[in-house]
Amino acid sequence: MATTKTNGLWRELSAEFAGTMILILFGVGVVAQVVAGGLGDHDSIAWAWGLGVTLGVYTAARISGAHINPAVTFSLAIFKGFPWIKVLPYIVAQFLGAFVAALIVRWNYTEMLHSVDPGLTIKTQGVFSTLPGNGALPIGTWGAFRDQVIGTAILMFMVLALTDLLNLPPLANLAPLMIGLLVVAIGMAWGTAAGYAINPARDFGPRLASYLTGYESAFRDQYGNLYFWVPILGPLIGGPLGALLYQLLIGRHLTVEQVEESVTPVGTVGVKEEGTGR
Repeated sequence: MATTKTNGLWRELSAEFAGTMILILFGVGVVAQVVAGGLGDHDSIAWAWGLGVTLGVYTAARISGAHINPAVTFSLAIFKGFPWIKVLPYIVAQFLGAFVAALIVRWNYTEMLHSVDPGLTIKTQGVFSTLPGNGALPIGTWGAFRDQVIGTAILMFMVLALTDLLNLPPLANLAPLMIGLLVVAIGMAWGTAAGYAINPARDFGPRLASYLTGYESAFRDQYGNLYFWVPILGPLIGGPLGALLYQLLIGRHLTVEQVEESVTPVGTVGVKEEGTGR
C-alpha cells in the first residue's frame, strides 16, 4: 500500500513539474522575445502568459489537478482539504519545473541577451523575474507587495469560481482555457506595479536560474533592495485571502440543497443535472 501511495505521489509531482515547465517556457520565452529580440509588446506578453497557463493546466490536470502555483497549493490545503503532506513536495516540483524551463529559455536566448545587455544587468533581468514597476515606474517594495497580495487574491478567487462544481463552472473541459484568459485579464489590468508574478514558483525558479547564469543582481530590484521575497510572500498571503473571500461571499451559499432549490439561470445547464451528479 505504501509503495502504491508513493508511486501515486511521484506521478503527481511529475505532472506538477511538467505543467509548471510548460507555463514558464511560454511565459519567460515571450518576455525574452520582446526584450531581447524586439518582437512583440505588452499584449503579446499577456496573451502568451495566459496561453502558457492554459497549456500547463491541460498538461497536468488529469494527474495532479494542475496547481502549477505554490499559492494555489497552499490555498487549497487551507480551504479545500488538499493533503498537507503533499504541499511541500508539490511546491518543490513547481519550483523545479520553473527553474528548468528558465534555464532552457536562458540557453536559447543567450546570443540575443548578451547582444542587447552584455553585462547582464537590470536591463534584461526582467526577462526572468519581476521587478517593482517593471523596473521603470516609481513603485517601491511595499507597493509591489500590496500588488502581489491583491493580484493573487483575484487569481485564487476566480480559480475557485471557475472550478467549483456547484457554481456552474465551464463545461466540456474548458476550465483551463478560462483560467488562462483570467491570467490574460490580470496581466492587462494588474501588470503595472509588480509584473503580475502572482506565483512564487514562476518568479523564484527563473530568478535563481538567471542568478546562476550571470545575473548578479537577480535577487535585488532596480533600487538595490532585496526583492526576491516579495513575489513569494505576497502570493502566499493573497492566495488564501482570495480563497477566504470566495468562501465567504460565494462558496458557503452553494450547498447542494441550496443549489437544487435555486432557479437555473436562463441559457445554462442545470447544476442539479450536471454539477451534483443527481
